[in-house]
Amino acid sequence: MDKRLYPRHVSNALQEALADTPVVCLLGPRQSGKTTLAQNYCPDFSYITFDDATLLDVARRDPVGFIQGLSDHVILDEVQRVPELMPAIKASVDRDRKPGRFLLTGSANLLLLPRVQESLAGRVEVLHLYPLTELEKQRKKRLLLKDFLTGTISTQITGDQSVITGVAEAVCQGGYPEPLNRSSGRARRWHEQYLNAIIQRDVKDISAIRDETEMSRLMSTLSYRTGQLLNISSLARDLGIGRDTTEKYLTILERLFLVRRLPSWHRNRAKRLIKTPKVHIVDSGLCSTLMEIAPGDWNSHGKEFGQLLESFVVQQLICQASWIGDDIQFSHYRDKDKVEVDLVIEKGRDVWGIEIKKSASIHSKDGAGIARLAAQAGKAFKAGMILYCGTNTLPLENTGSFAVPINALWS
Repeated sequence: MDKRLYPRHVSNALQEALADTPVVCLLGPRQSGKTTLAQNYCPDFSYITFDDATLLDVARRDPVGFIQGLSDHVILDEVQRVPELMPAIKASVDRDRKPGRFLLTGSANLLLLPRVQESLAGRVEVLHLYPLTELEKQRKKRLLLKDFLTGTISTQITGDQSVITGVAEAVCQGGYPEPLNRSSGRARRWHEQYLNAIIQRDVKDISAIRDETEMSRLMSTLSYRTGQLLNISSLARDLGIGRDTTEKYLTILERLFLVRRLPSWHRNRAKRLIKTPKVHIVDSGLCSTLMEIAPGDWNSHGKEFGQLLESFVVQQLICQASWIGDDIQFSHYRDKDKVEVDLVIEKGRDVWGIEIKKSASIHSKDGAGIARLAAQAGKAFKAGMILYCGTNTLPLENTGSFAVPINALWS
């Protein structure tokens, strides 16, 4: 592997999947590094991209003949553009279930397409590759989430309490590889052109929309609401479009891995479906561009930066969970008294809670949400953690939980 590339922690899972599964599907937003990862870890595979208009046309006209003409190990890039191939891949795999035959990459969630689900059920392993986490950017390996879930976090006082540096810069930079080595102004220009390109091209691969401008306005509006409760009716009203159209556009943005809905936790699982989710923009760099926020705005735009920081941390932890490999689920907690926990983690029947604070100091009231979640979860509750911008790891009074510096996510 090229040593100049950033390490991708999903690579081990990719190698394991190719060793025992005939079809492996690597999904994630465009420009997150899927093609680079696939080609570097599978250098002997043939490579075909459906961004090539000629190959796309041939595959759509004769999917069976196209698949029959491929070599035994092949990367099919941006395969969401030609879902007609899925029955042909199914037929080919049913004749020969040798592992590692097809590595598919997609910039849209193929699993939401009914014919894809039917064709690949039991034949495919799906992995997700998101923009770089700060841990990958810093080329570090230790996973804070693993330490948290295994109960190995302990008090660490390194000196006088002070403010961590570099957090605002990490949040505003985000994780898309391409703009990382550009100036802040050039990176913002890249984010703007990236979003325009997706809306003008990729959206059309998965759904018909009536107005590209409406989709752009929705994405911009959502950026200012990242980390907040999702109110579809309010969004529709502010945008001047119908509620059903707003819901449709939001679903498209989710399928393109630009936006995430974080469901609400409830002790009664049946009630979670009717409770209000939160919305998060997946990449904090793209979100900061849409919000027109820069690192220097850390203090002057405190509330907005707090929301952006929350979305940043949620993304870091969801990525770490995917590397651990267990079935870990995420949600948020908010009760009738408006007591909140930013992130609830579930593994089996066990429950953990995480609060995210922009401040560099911790007060007793900061643990109120975690305490309320612990009371609701009962014996299932294992521990809580407040990620904050101070420098010491400190125990929270009477909770069995800790306040942990936010840069422990990557240092």
